[in-house]
Amino acid sequence: MKTWGGRYRKKMARELEALGNSINFDRRLFREDIRANRAYAGELRRQGHLDEDEFSLIDDGLAKLTDVFESELELPDEDIHTAIERLLLESIGDVASKLPMGRSRNDLSATGVRLYLASAIEETVGAVRHLQEILIDSAESYRDTLLPGYTHVRRGQPVVFAQYLLAYFWPLVRDNKRLASARKRALELPLGAGALAGNPFGIDRRALARELQFLDVAPNSIDAVSARDYQLEFLASCSILGTHLSRMAEDLILWSTAEFDFVALDESFTTGSSLMPQKQNPDGLELIRGKSGRLVGNFVSLVTTVKGLPTGYQRDLQEDKELLFDSVDTLQVILPVMAGTIATLTVHQEAMSAALSSDLLATDLADYLVMKGVPFRDAHRIVGEVLAHAASEGIDPKELGPGALRRFSDHFGDDVGNVWDPRLSVNRRASEGGVAAEAISVQLEQARRALER
Repeated sequence: MKTWGGRYRKKMARELEALGNSINFDRRLFREDIRANRAYAGELRRQGHLDEDEFSLIDDGLAKLTDVFESELELPDEDIHTAIERLLLESIGDVASKLPMGRSRNDLSATGVRLYLASAIEETVGAVRHLQEILIDSAESYRDTLLPGYTHVRRGQPVVFAQYLLAYFWPLVRDNKRLASARKRALELPLGAGALAGNPFGIDRRALARELQFLDVAPNSIDAVSARDYQLEFLASCSILGTHLSRMAEDLILWSTAEFDFVALDESFTTGSSLMPQKQNPDGLELIRGKSGRLVGNFVSLVTTVKGLPTGYQRDLQEDKELLFDSVDTLQVILPVMAGTIATLTVHQEAMSAALSSDLLATDLADYLVMKGVPFRDAHRIVGEVLAHAASEGIDPKELGPGALRRFSDHFGDDVGNVWDPRLSVNRRASEGGVAAEAISVQLEQARRALER
């Protein structure tokens, strides 16, 4: 069945039909399409274009199609909209032909996609929240676990493991805010815009919006059927979320190596080697890292597709759905793996502590001089000279006593030995967001409140 073709004398070329068919991927929109059709039928009844019997036939017929599509049904149709129209016609007869009056596949499709996306965003936000809950629980357990903090993949200063876990938490807060914002934009109703110029049958689009639980009505009929920026916003949010998950995966991959041995991945979230019996490979984390590239690619693909289109609906826009569905599906499989990996992680606190070397306290040594009245840039230079001397002598800097240190500055006192305690170093950094015990407590409470909001 075709929903068009009266002026055509030739059949569509098989090659073009194969290119244009979307039923294999847009059939997942059947619930949303049926829902939009039922709402539209109700509005046609309210406006007097369907009598009660006609409406009941159409509404009951549409309701029964849900079971049809939930079965493994082979569909010969061009798209999900055509399939629904055909099956409804076969089920209830010619009265089904009244349903499309004033309505186009353009506004129907856009409505279904927006409904689908709003629901998918809710599920994604829920999966992100679950990961955040696991991060908070893990951070609570490791608020006192010392380890090196890194910049440039080089040891920088002592931190606590809770700080790393919370450093993953806060980007996810922003991710969920972006997703929630994209959901608001998605819930602008296109139905009633027709193919281009609006609806001539007195359709109350505000009533349709209330029926379908949209937040607003798209105010311009041309924009309503051609806008894809709400999808771009979602895909951009997905790509940013993907980069955060990828960075988390990279840390855990590195830290679970024998060279670091900071953490051990649970066997249930690793795989073996087909050749090397000893291997436990972090395949889940590697796939998260790899699939983040798909999320970025989906955004780039759609933004490239829409950037040069003229205003109004163009068939190029059919390319949006596979990208949208792929991003939804990708997040649905990688978010639970990341949550499960962190929830089952074994933390090697002794290995983390053993990695704390004296050079991580170089900043503390400079801060010590600052507290004695030395300008920071001078203190920075002096400590650099101390470290260079220790390296040339092949000794640990903390082995240099007050007497040796006074060769570099008279400001070094007998209390300088306190600098070399990493626990004291951590607890000195008590500013909001820092790694001191009280700052971590405040941050954990902020994180819990953020989840409640």
